Amino acid sequence: MNTRNRTEISTLGEFGLIEHLTSNLAATNKECIKGVGDDAAILHYSSDEEILVTTDLLMEGIHFDLTYFPLKHLGYKAAMVNFSDIYAMNGTPKQITVSVALSKKFCIEDMEDFYAGLKLACQQHNVDIVGGDTSASLTGLAISITVIGSAKRGESIKRSGAKETDLICVSGNLGAAYMGLQLLEREKIATAGKDMQPDFAGKEYILERQLKPEARKDIIERLREEHIIPTSMIDISDGLSSELMHICRQSNAGCRIYEERIPIDYQTAIMAEELNINVITCALNGGDDYELLFTVPIADHEKVSTMKDVHIIGHIVSQDMGNALITRDGVEMELKAQGWSNQQ
Repeated sequence: MNTRNRTEISTLGEFGLIEHLTSNLAATNKECIKGVGDDAAILHYSSDEEILVTTDLLMEGIHFDLTYFPLKHLGYKAAMVNFSDIYAMNGTPKQITVSVALSKKFCIEDMEDFYAGLKLACQQHNVDIVGGDTSASLTGLAISITVIGSAKRGESIKRSGAKETDLICVSGNLGAAYMGLQLLEREKIATAGKDMQPDFAGKEYILERQLKPEARKDIIERLREEHIIPTSMIDISDGLSSELMHICRQSNAGCRIYEERIPIDYQTAIMAEELNINVITCALNGGDDYELLFTVPIADHEKVSTMKDVHIIGHIVSQDMGNALITRDGVEMELKAQGWSNQQ
């Protein structure tokens, strides 16, 4: 541990730390087309196919709380969040490796539950579990999953292709997973040490969005059916604002999105009102939605506007115009990325 000249990780945040550690990495093998900096790496091993590789790490106490997160749901979610990264590259997930570190509080039956959820997710998306590793842990459960996928050569979609006048689109609705998390945390506190059940009546949807997210394979398939090729794409794991700023930064562009167009489910809005939280803030910064955020040429407006469960929320502008949200009152507010902090 460095005890002199310490720079705390919180001064950079998640994205700043990644950029700091990887800015000088250069690929030396010709097969590496795209390395660090997107939803997945892109590798060429054949003339007609690109290999996509992504990995994700989930830590107990940081990414999940086993007080209210069933292990079967955790296995399902751990797979889905990785599949989502492959779909965000316009690819198809094919294989995964699964590594876990376990403390002594876990038993074989616990891991059977975890793998039941993992296998269910893989069956639904036709993905094979091909390897992994296990280790002891002193601090609880850690999960590392690597997904290997593929896309036709030249058809993988990066974050860096957005162009001025492109339409900004998002699938599904936003903020529900964050509201589900807030509900779980509230009920955890309310029922701690008491002989009572949590109150989840009428809130099943936001709970499912947090505990059992779905990777949007259906949206990718629909885009292909409509012959719509996004110019850029990313999945929403850290919140709409953070992900849109990734696209803009890597595309050397700016954006305008409109508050009134951001899709929000009724249960999300009710829960936000109940907890006295601004629902648009939830949509912009909540994260864990695993919806797809993408841009398309304005010429595709008619086709994309009729796609089920896809919403046009704004457009790309020149970089010097910056990134902004236009409120319902017409006020222009600067978008700011929240992202992960090691002090959460």
